[in-house]
Formats: sequence, C-alpha cells, structure tokens
Amino acid sequence: MMTQWHEFLATQGAVIDNGIVTNFGNPQAELQTAAGGHIMADLSHLGLLQVAGDDAVTFLQGQLTNDVKQLDGSTSHYAGYCNPKGRLLALFLAFAHQDHIHLQLDGALVEPILKRLKMYVMRSKVVVTDVTQDIVRIGVAGANSETILKQLFSTVPQQPHQISTLEQATLIRLPGPLARFEILTNSEYAAGLWQQLNVHFAPAGKNSWDYLEIHAGIPEIVPDTQEAFVPQMINLDALGGINFKKGCYTGQEIVARTHYLGKVKRRTQLAHISASEMTAPKAGDAIHAAGTQDAVGQIVRSAAAAEGGFDVLAEVRLDSLEAGSVDWQGSSLVILGLPYSLASE
Repeated sequence: MMTQWHEFLATQGAVIDNGIVTNFGNPQAELQTAAGGHIMADLSHLGLLQVAGDDAVTFLQGQLTNDVKQLDGSTSHYAGYCNPKGRLLALFLAFAHQDHIHLQLDGALVEPILKRLKMYVMRSKVVVTDVTQDIVRIGVAGANSETILKQLFSTVPQQPHQISTLEQATLIRLPGPLARFEILTNSEYAAGLWQQLNVHFAPAGKNSWDYLEIHAGIPEIVPDTQEAFVPQMINLDALGGINFKKGCYTGQEIVARTHYLGKVKRRTQLAHISASEMTAPKAGDAIHAAGTQDAVGQIVRSAAAAEGGFDVLAEVRLDSLEAGSVDWQGSSLVILGLPYSLASE
C-alpha cells in the first residue's frame, strides 16, 4: 500500500530516497515555509506498531514508562521503552484506536523493537504487528492550521495530545508552540485528502518536519542512540512521558531513583550550530567542552535550519553548560530556549 502512496506523492513532485520523502524539489524554500507558513509532510518514515489482544494494556503497562491505561482513544502521550538498566531502547508516541494501541517510533527501529516486544509476550493474549505500510500518516503545521482543518473535518482536536476519530481519518494534535497535527487515514482517502490540503499547505520533506519537531523540543531515539539515555536525559519527564505512580516496568527502578533520590545532571537542550551542509550533525555525535576533547554530551536530533546551519537537540552535562560553551566538531552550540520548562530536582 505504501508503494502506491509513494507513487502518488511522486506525481506531486516528491523526491523519494530509500522510502523517505526528502523534499518536493526545493528543500530551502520548504524550510522557509516551515519556519513561517503552513506545510504538510508525509510521515511514512516513522514506524507504526499495533498492539492488540485482551492483555494488551496489561502487557504494555509492564513495558513502558507511561500509564497505558490513560489511552482511552481521546488522548495520546509519549512513552519510553527501556532496558533493565533504565536506558531507552525506543521512544513512542502512543495512542489507542478502537480495540488496539498504536506505538509510533523511528522507522529504523521497527524490526528490532517488534522482535523484542514479541519476545516478552510469552503466554499473554497479545498480538504485536507492524502496520507501518497499512496506514497513511500526514503531518500538517502552521499558525492557522486548526482553522484550515475545520474546513475539512467536522471535529478538530483543541489541545495538545487530544485525538478526534472520524469516519475517514483520525487527527492527533501534537505538542509544541506551533499548531501541528498528525492525520491518519487509509489509502483510498489519502490522495484526495492530500490534494485538498495542498490548497492551504505547501508540501515539504522530512527535514522540514524534523525542524518543527526539534523546535517543539521533541527528541527521538534512533539506532545510534539506543541505550544512550535515561528518559530524563532527553526531557521525557518534562514532556509528560513518565508516570511515576503507575507501578513497575522494565527499567523503572533506575528511572524512579533518578527522579526521587538523584539530580538530573544531563539534559537535552535546543541549540543552533553554524556549519556547512557538508558536515551535518548526526544523532550520536559527541558534544565537547569548548577547546577540549572532553565529551560532555551528544546530539539527539538534527535538522537543517531555515536560517542556515543546523538546529539540534543536544543532551549535555549541565555543569559543562554552566562552566562555559560547548561545541560540535569545533562549532559552538548556541543554546536556544525550549518551549517547555525542565523540572528542577
């Protein structure tokens, strides 16, 4: 099904590389529009798992950092999936739909995470499947996107993480300072919907959507950063992605100890790096104290910035920030303000 969808997007000008819509012919113009206008983006680079069965909620409750019981079909939330040492294996946008739960994550992690979850199902009445290819997902963003969507849908979510389920589509309002929505629909409806949206939203590739995610302070876990972070290091607590009252889950002891007994010494910051496009920062790249070889953090997420260079989410030791500047490959990180506050512990 996704092949058919991508074939349609190609007729709309999409440049597709290894299954990822990278741009629609003018990446820089798309970035400029993302920064100050209205865009829409294909989100099929994100994986989507479906967890169904009588024991699905109980099973996931013992696996994830957030309270799965809160997913009643009207709301979504972020949730971490940790190893026994409390290090993140994946980060999900989790939500319920009808009689199952969806877990959206970095597309490159679908196969290993699917395999790991199935390994722990054992005798539970749970079926975990990869539905990435079965559901078309479109992201839209812009200051007036809510008003625009009301022209196309009878109900549009008003608050971050709120969900509206309609006959032909499901809408999730995403968090962040800019109004953003994810639309999930079927292949029969997707092409017509894209063309309706195209009247108001300019098509844009993955980098433009990543740019907006970074400015919303939303981290991601990719293969190069698996098991690198305790959830608080990527601000998952500030994003409402950890429930400290839900009970046990894999890695819970470490996560709870960090919250109740310790002090979070490393946090993820929003920053700008002036660098040429030939040397793009990548997730997992080391951050150093300026003028030294002392690694004090790493890149969590990166995207080309509208004004040139790159905007990143970078996990950094707080004492290093207090002591002076930090850099990536000799280029200083200019720290910008996150759109949410970090808990003081």
